[in-house]
Amino acid sequence: MNVNFEYSKTLAGEGAILLLLSLVPYAGWILGIIGIVLLIRGMKELSNYYQDEKIYQNALTGVKYYIVAIIAAAVAITAIVVGVWSATGFTFTTGSFVPTVGFGVGLIAFLGGLVTAFVFYILAATHLKKVFETLARNSGEASFTTAGNLLWWGSIFTIIGVGLILIFVAWIFATIGFFTMKSRQYQQYAPQPNLNASPSAPSAAQTTM
Repeated sequence: MNVNFEYSKTLAGEGAILLLLSLVPYAGWILGIIGIVLLIRGMKELSNYYQDEKIYQNALTGVKYYIVAIIAAAVAITAIVVGVWSATGFTFTTGSFVPTVGFGVGLIAFLGGLVTAFVFYILAATHLKKVFETLARNSGEASFTTAGNLLWWGSIFTIIGVGLILIFVAWIFATIGFFTMKSRQYQQYAPQPNLNASPSAPSAAQTTM
């Protein structure tokens, strides 16, 4: 199968950049969706290039888990908002809070949604870590290894907020990896230093000094 390596890595790199820009207010979610599409397309092309279907499969599974995590988080936020409205009517005055069944159900749904989102977020990061590790082995680009490790630890530490910074940095390393990775032909024919070569003999001028 004839796969354009430069086109493949550019697709994935542009997708990673747009994912970083998903933090932009208002338009960020649109950029994030486009970024996911480009990233998955790039992973499919790279999977064909390296003849390793697991690259694409793990990337697609990771994105699916991310979507589940986002939906679970959205449900959790909606549940707690409805629960607070049921208990306070959003008046927030002294004595306005009245425990209701709606608040109890909303609180339970909120906690359940957070746990579900956290679990699926870790699963997603685990699959993407496998993708980056595979790309690192095939391309020799160490940035992918760093990205995978940061992404995984970031998913663990999202529970205390610090993980979001690690995840952001992870995608920066991933972007660097995509744009600096070399094709197999370049790796094969790139000149390598000869560490076993003996030092050159001293010149005649040096021996007469």
